[in-house]
Amino acid sequence: MGRDTSEAVGDAAPGAFAEDVYAARMDRTAYEAAALGLAGVLVTPGPDLVWLCGYRPTATTERLTLLVLTATSQPRLLVPAIDRPTAEAAPGAGAIRVSDWWEGQDAYAAAAGLLRPHGRYAVSDATWALHLLCLQASLPLATYQPLSVVLPMRRAVKDADEVARLTAAAAAADAAYEEVIGLRFGGRSERELAADLAGLLRGHGGSRVDFTVVGAGPHAADPHHRPGDRVIGDGDMVVLDFGGLRDGYGFDIARTVHVGAPTDEERRVHETVRTAQRAAFEAVRPGASCQDVDRAARAVLEEAGHAGHVAHRTGHGVGVTTHEPPYLGEGEDQPLEPGMCFSIEPGVHLPDRFGVRIEDVVTCTEDGARRLNTTSHELVIVR
Repeated sequence: MGRDTSEAVGDAAPGAFAEDVYAARMDRTAYEAAALGLAGVLVTPGPDLVWLCGYRPTATTERLTLLVLTATSQPRLLVPAIDRPTAEAAPGAGAIRVSDWWEGQDAYAAAAGLLRPHGRYAVSDATWALHLLCLQASLPLATYQPLSVVLPMRRAVKDADEVARLTAAAAAADAAYEEVIGLRFGGRSERELAADLAGLLRGHGGSRVDFTVVGAGPHAADPHHRPGDRVIGDGDMVVLDFGGLRDGYGFDIARTVHVGAPTDEERRVHETVRTAQRAAFEAVRPGASCQDVDRAARAVLEEAGHAGHVAHRTGHGVGVTTHEPPYLGEGEDQPLEPGMCFSIEPGVHLPDRFGVRIEDVVTCTEDGARRLNTTSHELVIVR
């Protein structure tokens, strides 16, 4: 789970796919938008731009960069003139008509020339308010909607190459976990251990580490705990939750370990979460809804008396970001499809006492589910 920072721009660009892959993604997005009555899709720097055409500007900037996708014309990419060489070198640029604007020129007037004055457009979620407000001023009769609302599943179903990258990212995260549990926990701060974990993730090919949650003792009950100066001691339950990118695709895993011998209650809660994780995994199949998976996990936790100790949904999609659709929670009736990849991460959080979370990334297959993370769910005793 963890705290997502994956909208950041300017680092960890994925390895390139073939140009025709990007062309197909842009075409499919444009036609899906047209089928909904939209004039087109507007994409600014962020994960959608990377996924659609492989372009990631070298730095976050206030200068407008805008990809325009419509079903009636070739994709257009408007960039600052100083960025044109890097834009034209993007792996999907061969399928795009690139144009530029110069310092002192009205970038939004240039963008307006690519759009329909009365059009209804989907806009990528990472778009700065500055850019959207200025586009609205240039085209006051056009309307805009969040891309994640109108086309929430555009990145959800992964192709074989994407699943392969996610599988490799999960294997790297597993390898880092296997190493970190061999380190000393007792007598060291959460922050120190989190730094060790981040180093191991990079050592196994992680190009970006988005979060390394190390929550010990009562801090294990906080799903979004930031590692601090608390010294880990004997008798502590410790939640390890870490995510980031490898080769442009995400990993997100959580395991719970214990320093020294656990109590019977701690073992019982850990086993309950383990059973809930297995129940959710077994509920994954094509046609099942996202909330079906969430309900399978919750049923186990509630039966064990932990209805009030569940702090979050059961999972979320993982792809070019560590958190994206589909979301596995109550009210999410989106049916699962083969190729969807998402976390399954039930947890029990007992305030001021301890917590347990177990998380894998899985993919929906034609006949069920496959785990991408394969490390044991056993309650590991660390020193």
